[in-house]
Amino acid sequence: MVTGGFGQSTNSGNAPQKPPAAASSQDAAAEARLARGKKLMLKDGSFQLVRSYEQKGDRVRYFSLERGDWEEIPAAMVDWDATAKAESDSEKADAALVSKIHTQEEATRIETVLDVDASLQVAPGVFLPPGEGMFAIEGRSVTPIPQVGSEVKTDKKTQLKRILSPLPIIPSKQNVEIPGAKAKLRVTTAVPEFYLREVQPDYESDSALERTRRQSTNGPEVELIRATVKGNKRLLESIRSLFGEQVGEERKTISIQQWEVARTVYRFTLSEPLPPGEYALAEILPDGLNLYVWDFGVDGTPAAAKPGKP
Repeated sequence: MVTGGFGQSTNSGNAPQKPPAAASSQDAAAEARLARGKKLMLKDGSFQLVRSYEQKGDRVRYFSLERGDWEEIPAAMVDWDATAKAESDSEKADAALVSKIHTQEEATRIETVLDVDASLQVAPGVFLPPGEGMFAIEGRSVTPIPQVGSEVKTDKKTQLKRILSPLPIIPSKQNVEIPGAKAKLRVTTAVPEFYLREVQPDYESDSALERTRRQSTNGPEVELIRATVKGNKRLLESIRSLFGEQVGEERKTISIQQWEVARTVYRFTLSEPLPPGEYALAEILPDGLNLYVWDFGVDGTPAAAKPGKP
């Protein structure tokens, strides 16, 4: 006796249990197979759309999906090679469907994981701590970077030149400075990575304008600035103004790349190793540099290493 399709019996009682994700994928494929049926190919080029079939002697008994009943035809009318090929093609289509559904389930699972603070993996076996802030990643070490306030000070030398000049054509100059010659946090590698977790937005209380702004931006604009140490202060930026209008700004920036790894979580990688010195990560706001920055320093001679990749 030749059997095929869903008329074939299985020993379901002894079958191993599938994991939920796999079971849902297989069930979806089975439902699709039931919906479209199987083709019992005939020698005249036509076919019967069946749920199952079986050969008994010189007769083939099948359940017709078109008429919803059992029917019989002579076995000599069936093109068995064409039937086998049609079944093989159907199995390949089922496998592709299972793969597609599995991929969709995995994507959903990953998206769910990325939305959970405690499940955001930043290195093998290393997870980002919960809560907002900037974090430095060095191998398997995760360190919160303290945020410090910088100050805007008038440049005394430029101010003196303006006073002594007969014509007021020398631009005024203001410096953005961090008090102290060195940051408290010292980074030991020349190629750290940084992660920023922003405050989770309250979408319900946001105005329509604010929600539109969030959807249209690609995250915060953050720059890595190399500070210039002058005495007991670290200079981040110089701003020049003339007749009350800003005419220029200067700051030494290190190129970084930004990646959005989860909702309100961003990864920053370096384009080159950091030489020893003092640094600050600063957010660039519409009206200029945010005066609250994340500062750190690099000591020693950095070892050659390649910047991180996404």
